Amino acid sequence: MRYIVYGAGAIGGLTGALLSAAGHEVVLIARGAHAEAIDRYGLAIESADGSRTVSLPVVTDPAKAYIGVGDIVLLGVKSQDTKGALDALRQVASVQTPVACLQNGVANERAALRLFRHVYGVCVMCPATHLEPGVVRQHSIPVPGLLDVGRYPVGTDATVTSISTAFRAAGFESIERTEVMRWKYRKLLTNVGNAAHALFQPNQASEIVKRATWEGEECLRAARINFASEGDDRERRADILQIKRIPGMPFEGGSSWQSLKRQSGSIESDFLNGEIILLGRLYGVATPVNDLLRDLAWKAAARREPPGTLSAENFESMLGATIG
Repeated sequence: MRYIVYGAGAIGGLTGALLSAAGHEVVLIARGAHAEAIDRYGLAIESADGSRTVSLPVVTDPAKAYIGVGDIVLLGVKSQDTKGALDALRQVASVQTPVACLQNGVANERAALRLFRHVYGVCVMCPATHLEPGVVRQHSIPVPGLLDVGRYPVGTDATVTSISTAFRAAGFESIERTEVMRWKYRKLLTNVGNAAHALFQPNQASEIVKRATWEGEECLRAARINFASEGDDRERRADILQIKRIPGMPFEGGSSWQSLKRQSGSIESDFLNGEIILLGRLYGVATPVNDLLRDLAWKAAARREPPGTLSAENFESMLGATIG
């Protein structure tokens, strides 16, 4: 069995490297300078415990991974890149190939199930950073993250057990979930604040995040979507994740912040805040905070603006103009 990690950024890169270090056969699919650096020097994993380099094969095209019977694809691209990745994957992989989505948002599994028969959700809680080619930073020690796995839309099977067992062998905490999407919807509510943390000046996002989350909860209730409670989430996280400072490299922000920092030109807000907006339109719930966060994040990414350029005061002014 091989793990084909499609998307070797913060989550995919760290997961692939730790799986490889634990003795699993892994192939990374990456692109550009990041792929070149991994191919030439290996993937550097930096943490409070020091830096180490993991040498593992990397390709830039899924066709070069030679995906066969028994291989499992771990999809780690950002949600805005899922369609392209799945289209490329279906050209070279059997419809029987298991695809597990290590991604934020709740639309990826549904998209994958249109093309592949065995699709799995992974609820990811993993503080990691990818800002430069060939390097991923692991901020939690000793447990790098929580990767709970379940079959989509519900259930478990032997593949769930295999994936979860491999994650645990690599050092992650992992639970087999019969209702993994219940947990991914809770993670979605956590992630609607990503745009605010990326856009706003330091320490100005908390009140806006609360309002965006409230809108999200109202939409999920209106749609009668089951989601784990805030208490469930606190109990799951407990004190497992221990953020330890990497000398000279503080943990500054999550995935959306990193997208702006890298000036990648795209951001996943359409699939985080946008998911809430979609549900709001379908079920008659107003979502003005998520609407504005989605639009501002997209514009900032498209213009390649750095993170932290917006004040909460400016946001409130724009929000008032929109509602008015």
